[in-house]
Amino acid sequence: MTDTPKNNNDSDSNTASAVHPTLWIRESKGTVLFGKTIVIGVTGSIAAVQTVQLARELIRFGATVYAVTTDAALRIIHEDALHYATGNPVITRLTGRVEHVEFFGAFGRADLLLIAPATANTISKIAAGIDDTPVTAFATTAIGEGKKVMVVPAMHESMYRHPKVLENLQSLESLGIDVIGPFFEEGIAKIAGNDEIVLRVIRSLGDQTLAGKSVFITSGSTAESIDPIRLLTNRASGRTGSALAREAYIRGAEVYLFHRTKSPWAHLPHFHDIYTESVQDMISAVTDKIALADLPKSGKNILISAAAISDYTVEKKDTKIKSGERELTLTLRPTKKLIEEACYTDPNLLIVGFKAETGVLHQELIDIAAAKIEAGIADMVVANDVKEKGMGTADNDVWLVTKDYLTNHDMKTVVPISGNKEKIAAKLFDYIAIEASKDAPQVLINLEIRTTGPADSEKSAGIEISDTDLQEDDAFDVYLSDGDGEEEDADDSPLVFTTLSSSRSTLRRKPAQMKGRTFGKRN
Repeated sequence: MTDTPKNNNDSDSNTASAVHPTLWIRESKGTVLFGKTIVIGVTGSIAAVQTVQLARELIRFGATVYAVTTDAALRIIHEDALHYATGNPVITRLTGRVEHVEFFGAFGRADLLLIAPATANTISKIAAGIDDTPVTAFATTAIGEGKKVMVVPAMHESMYRHPKVLENLQSLESLGIDVIGPFFEEGIAKIAGNDEIVLRVIRSLGDQTLAGKSVFITSGSTAESIDPIRLLTNRASGRTGSALAREAYIRGAEVYLFHRTKSPWAHLPHFHDIYTESVQDMISAVTDKIALADLPKSGKNILISAAAISDYTVEKKDTKIKSGERELTLTLRPTKKLIEEACYTDPNLLIVGFKAETGVLHQELIDIAAAKIEAGIADMVVANDVKEKGMGTADNDVWLVTKDYLTNHDMKTVVPISGNKEKIAAKLFDYIAIEASKDAPQVLINLEIRTTGPADSEKSAGIEISDTDLQEDDAFDVYLSDGDGEEEDADDSPLVFTTLSSSRSTLRRKPAQMKGRTFGKRN
């Protein structure tokens, strides 16, 4: 007898009949939704046919799924199809079990009501507090109890554009309901794709270990223009960066992805898809976004430099270089190092570097990666030999090198990770999230920072300061500004006294507060 897959509802692991056969796929893609109960509300849109696969995907990530329908939905999709999809009986009417309370009342067992698809009729009824169908009764109960609700609209575009429908969608959002999609095609406001819906569900129900933090990820290859037609680039596919961005999004971060392509998640809230081509484009975009990002209340923001960034650039010709020449000489110049530039923008940034080599011994690969940490330009480094696989492939073998390795060069502190790039991204973020949760250091390189009160300093007129203003032994009183020149209340934001302890030429990182803040220089 073959083993049956793991299932929490299976009281006897040796009895196959104890679990619905369609649930044997549970957790086949991960356990991120393990222990979560999701009710899918199905209404009378033709997009209801999509809910079978949607339920299956949620189950593959570990969720327990139920379906509740309107009468109109059952004219489009059969009850048996939804029973098959979820592995659970379908709720087509409310009975003496008071199912809406059973799932979403004060002691209800459900974690999320996902109404997919949601028609204009159902959206408007929910906004008005009308509950004359099983789905709207579930919605009224869930909203009243403060449970999570997501709505996925699907209808003809002309219906979606009705001012009252748009107003009702805004009303739902004002109640804290997430509206997913739609996307517009062929005159229809079509239901969002299942991949997007599942991604949003996982983010909503996940562990949120990166909530409140910004994660900046460089991905793929850069390209240096030779002339208006030709480029110097490399073979990097961007799959690793894309997988890392997805994982950071799932964990609740504000995600910034810098690359030469377009992400399928570019339209999502809290996901910033930023096109960059050259090394300088990428450096400028990354440092600008880091400087503008909110500082987390605790821990650190994160930069993951996963892009295969060119080490050289070339002077671009204004016109196409004529073809047919037997020889062509290009003069290459070294480019700036992105992570070194990022160090100057936020000194508390957690920096994760990538180091790719070919044909080196394993020990040598690890030592090369560790040198980046020892130099102070990265906190963690992901190393791999791309001679066989990694660049452009779907899977990879990598090693995560941390500061622990620098203590005694013990290879047991190096973490090997293998598998597809989604699996690698998830494992890497297990370590990154822990490190990023640690409080930012109060003593920065060549800077001594301490908290003072208003009586400890003599305030002078506020001036803007840059690194060129810094001289040896200069001291500043720092007043956190609200942007219009007014100083914030000292009780809310204590003054910070900073002293430069060595020459500016050795100042590798400068305080994040220096950019866009007001400073008073002491006499």
